[in-house]
Amino acid sequence: MLIAGALVNGDFETPPSGGFSSDGRISDGPSTIPGWKTNGTVEAVESGQKQGGMILIVPQGAHAVRLGNDAEISQEVKVEKGALYSVTFSAARTCAQLESLNVSVPPASQTIDLQTLYSVQGWDSYAWAFQASEEDARVVFRNPGMEDDPTCGPIIDDIAIKKLFVPDKPKDNAVVNGDFEEGPWMFRNESLGVLLPTNLDEDTSSLPGWIVESNRAVRYIDSYHYSVPGGKRAIELLSGKEGIISQMVQTRPNKPYRLTFSLGHAGDACKQPLAVMAFAGDQAQNIHYTPNSNSTFQTANVNFTAKAERTRVAFYSVYYNTRSDDMSSLCGPVVDDVRVQQSGSIGVRVVGLGLFLVLCYQLLVVVLI
Repeated sequence: MLIAGALVNGDFETPPSGGFSSDGRISDGPSTIPGWKTNGTVEAVESGQKQGGMILIVPQGAHAVRLGNDAEISQEVKVEKGALYSVTFSAARTCAQLESLNVSVPPASQTIDLQTLYSVQGWDSYAWAFQASEEDARVVFRNPGMEDDPTCGPIIDDIAIKKLFVPDKPKDNAVVNGDFEEGPWMFRNESLGVLLPTNLDEDTSSLPGWIVESNRAVRYIDSYHYSVPGGKRAIELLSGKEGIISQMVQTRPNKPYRLTFSLGHAGDACKQPLAVMAFAGDQAQNIHYTPNSNSTFQTANVNFTAKAERTRVAFYSVYYNTRSDDMSSLCGPVVDDVRVQQSGSIGVRVVGLGLFLVLCYQLLVVVLI
């Protein structure tokens, strides 16, 4: 059973039976690209290949595929029925106009807008999750566009899949996956992190427990390429109010709670100031990251009183930050180790015990007298 890793020829480096042709164009058929079925105009593109005055972007390695108007590629994979999976892939666009890419495992589907470039490399990695309805799944990538120029169309590369596990909620923390350690597949040789686009369904999220409830993505980062407050994974908030992550946590009405989290700098030359807006129920707090020479992160907290049995916890970047080394790659503050705990409960227990002891002492005195 497939658990995690690249799909067969997911990097498109295995050549077709006749080798890579001079024009790169591949005809329809079940075996034109090893491991993949194609439909429509699918082209194998090579790193450095020119089209007019433009150099085509290949995310990794020497080859990738480009999908023409309404063209698609697909691959059959074995999965566990009912389990949650995340598909990671890299994508680039080839024309100035809006391009998008539809990724699906029927009947689940999502179209991802490639208009926004989050880095100057010209490509980004994305993740999309689905729940397997059958043991035989068909992963499909399709270009839904119908452009006047048939040579336009998204380029895709480095496709992988991972079975996700929803972590158990800690006894002392109402937040699920608050350390962000469970998430989509990440290639160790790719240093841009993985973008998590809009996803309002908490049951099919590439970041179990969390949703992205905005029209821009947030970035899932690792400790191999970024500064991470704890563990190996964290979230970098991008695009100001347009990049929001949130979770509904279980609470007891009218009880006091404290939201705590780590706020940091990813170490990616992101221009300061860095700040987050943190929400916990009806409380919202603007918290600025204060640089410390001994640490790349700090601990922040928000006190609130729960109003219901479920309370929304959310974060977004206060500013619209870019990197200082290229002036255009999007970046932002890092959030990690999110916790929600009932506050005052220890003090209440101590006070209650003290009152009990006092009453017992008074009773004893009365009896002796």
